Amino acid sequence: MTRSLREVLKEYMSERRIRKSRLVTKDGRCNIEFGTVMHRHRYAYFLDIWTTFVETRWRFVVLHFIASFTLSWFIFGLVWYWIARDNGDLTWQNATEEHIPCVQNVRCMTTAFLYSLETQTTIGYGNRYITSLCPGAVALIIIQCLIGAIINCFWCGVVMTKIALPKKRAKTITFSESAVICPKKGTLCLQIRVANLRKTLMIGSQIYGKLLRTTVTPEGETVIMDQVSIDFTVDSGKDNLFFVCPLSLYHMIDKTSPFFEMAVDTLHQQEFELVVFLDGTAESTSSTCQVRTSYVPQEIMWGYDFLPIISRSKEGKYRVDFSNFAKVVPVPTAHCSYCYHNEAGHHHHSRNGIENQGFEVIDIDGPNGTKM
Repeated sequence: MTRSLREVLKEYMSERRIRKSRLVTKDGRCNIEFGTVMHRHRYAYFLDIWTTFVETRWRFVVLHFIASFTLSWFIFGLVWYWIARDNGDLTWQNATEEHIPCVQNVRCMTTAFLYSLETQTTIGYGNRYITSLCPGAVALIIIQCLIGAIINCFWCGVVMTKIALPKKRAKTITFSESAVICPKKGTLCLQIRVANLRKTLMIGSQIYGKLLRTTVTPEGETVIMDQVSIDFTVDSGKDNLFFVCPLSLYHMIDKTSPFFEMAVDTLHQQEFELVVFLDGTAESTSSTCQVRTSYVPQEIMWGYDFLPIISRSKEGKYRVDFSNFAKVVPVPTAHCSYCYHNEAGHHHHSRNGIENQGFEVIDIDGPNGTKM
């Protein structure tokens, strides 16, 4: 059945509200705005001009690249025009046939600009060249060559640094779109899947998380961004992961976990954001990088588990099926952590009830028994 326009619009507005409210986007960008920054602090961006250009978007880098070269050619072109004018080399000055110019064939602003371009880019067509009779022109050509070399080195460094940024390596590491909660390792676990799309390893990988939420202290103070550490483990341990194939990250929901008080029917009513970090060093470039993603309550599925993704062929080769990377399957799962550990506590119950696929109907017979 086709959904109505109202339902589609409602779903779109809900997704947009979630995107705007989260601190870290799914691709790892921080959604934060700095307002009312002091003017004296803005000068720090100019003092650290190298980092400013490296972090600038490519379209602005290209714009500044073109502007810097064009402006330098034009400024030096004005200086060459002034030298030619001072020496009486221009066309409108009607120089005699015995007159020796500072620069041959620089007789107007256009030719002065072309000579400036040829000098700074070391083209040298041969039609315009400097003579030895003007010391100022000799000094100017030395200064322009040096400044041109500095501009070339600066922009070559910026372009190469932006191309080799570690964040580009992070693009080939992906997290599952959703997290799941299901029984694992003898307890309830929040599970996330992460994959390295390259065959080169991430050396010294470490995985950890932060739960961001608004809390009120016993003193009545409201903490807008309270951060709670979330520990993750994998089958091979917590640190120095062998990240050659997709891994499943587990957070055990015990009494020390902030998820212990949540239940299946109250999870989506919570307001928090789970930010997951993966730090490591790229094997091919030896550069460190960090991969980030986040999950809001609507992206955590209670009572589901990920489908298997790794298999082995008859020839003994390991195969990773990325078509199952984000697919989940329902599994029998307790209503809450209290229920799972059979502990007395504030159990959360839904008035509408919840379908428990692991429940088995049995018959109890006795003298005064009741058939179920």
